[in-house]
Amino acid sequence: MIRIIGLTLLAAVAMGLYDPAADAAIPYDGYTRSLGYGDVHSINGYVYMDSIDGYDLESGPFKEPQDLFAADDGTLYVADTGNNRIVRLTRDRRVLGVIGDNEGPGMLNEPKGVFVKKDGLVYVADTKNQRIAVFGAKGDYVKSFPAPKSRLLGETFTYSPSKVIVDKRDYMLVISEGNTQGLIQIDAKGEFKGFFGANHIGFSWERLFVKMVATEEQKSQLAVQKPMEFSNVAQDADGFVYTTTLATETNQIKRLSPVGVDTLNPGSEVRYGSRFEAGPFQMPSFVGISVSPEGFITALDLQSSKVFQYDKLGNLLFAFGGMGEQNGLFKTPATVAQLQEGVIAVVDKGRSRIDFFRTTPFADLVHEASALYVEGRYEEAQQMWNEVLKLNGNFAMAYHAIGKALYKAERYEEAMRYFKLAKVKGDYSTAFREYRKQYTREHFAWIALIAIALLAALRFGLPRLVRGLKKLADARGGDRDLEAAGPAVPAAGKGESV
Repeated sequence: MIRIIGLTLLAAVAMGLYDPAADAAIPYDGYTRSLGYGDVHSINGYVYMDSIDGYDLESGPFKEPQDLFAADDGTLYVADTGNNRIVRLTRDRRVLGVIGDNEGPGMLNEPKGVFVKKDGLVYVADTKNQRIAVFGAKGDYVKSFPAPKSRLLGETFTYSPSKVIVDKRDYMLVISEGNTQGLIQIDAKGEFKGFFGANHIGFSWERLFVKMVATEEQKSQLAVQKPMEFSNVAQDADGFVYTTTLATETNQIKRLSPVGVDTLNPGSEVRYGSRFEAGPFQMPSFVGISVSPEGFITALDLQSSKVFQYDKLGNLLFAFGGMGEQNGLFKTPATVAQLQEGVIAVVDKGRSRIDFFRTTPFADLVHEASALYVEGRYEEAQQMWNEVLKLNGNFAMAYHAIGKALYKAERYEEAMRYFKLAKVKGDYSTAFREYRKQYTREHFAWIALIAIALLAALRFGLPRLVRGLKKLADARGGDRDLEAAGPAVPAAGKGESV
């Protein structure tokens, strides 16, 4: 393994896509994951670029920020929670204005979420005021939506909005802290329209057994198990809604269709994030999520303080960050945002600043190849994946992708070899079936001749063989009879004693 890593790095250096000096300064190890191999070393996809904490801004320093929204024009909206405001920044991080810090109906109180529509309206999850506040493109207060009312919300419902997005129907999808019934849908008039994409409680043999044997009194004393609550929400260009869920080991990241069905993990239980083989943690706690225009999903795990990036199919591409004081590490990360030109921003509530990461040339190559692969353009992606393997022979996804390209080109035997390296049993079996059919077609004449020869042998040779064996058996039977009768005794003559 060490030799492979060494050769990989040497190849990368030779191609100018890997800088050992820069990598040595990165306070985290790059890795990726593959079936059967677990976590394997990889060239880092993202490196620390710089940070802003507000001290150099005319608006003053941030205080425990908890959200960041990047508009299409590059404008950044920072939910500066501790300062009870939203700070608007240009793409090059100059202050455009501050929202919600003045006395009046628009004054904010610990806002934890911000979303901006394409028409410029700014929606703020004004948490402590228990409302969604709306501001104009220039920061002027427009209106607010108070707590929704409905019998479906239940008598114990408490409204504490922490994140908000607005979908193409102009419905607000709100996360309310402590609510386990799903995203709260509120229309443009402020009417409650139901829950969206709620998590479900999975089947448990233990719960079934308890239900079967426990008395009604015992059941009433048992704690009622509730679905897990969402921690963050994002929306892609196609209108799909992405969520993160706390306190669960699988499917912590979901992509919800317009009817609330998870299309990222259909019928499967996927473990996202780190495995925590060492340390006090048992499972990741994803608190942030963002989606790039190409569909790359970037999620932030609070427990490990790591950022994980997946492709549109949920394959892990890169992991970076971690817990610590160095640049590139975090203290208490709150959320993550995808900016223009591939830059990733991480809001660190604990350090009251925002860290920016840029892609490496290796990540750019992987992104380009992955985008083609996800679109099913396997042949176009093949050359790029070959370049990826020259740089990093451990990148198992490249073997899988090249196998797909070879399979599509009906080069099944070669595809089998790459699927085997990627350890994808299903695709290997499919390629093997096609290879068997292909081999049969290409060698049909020989196979037919052999079959005819075998049939002829069976038709004509077998009866002769049987007859020969029968004759041999009969002959041996005669010999045994003679041997059993003993030696021949000559007939005694008249008057001779025998």
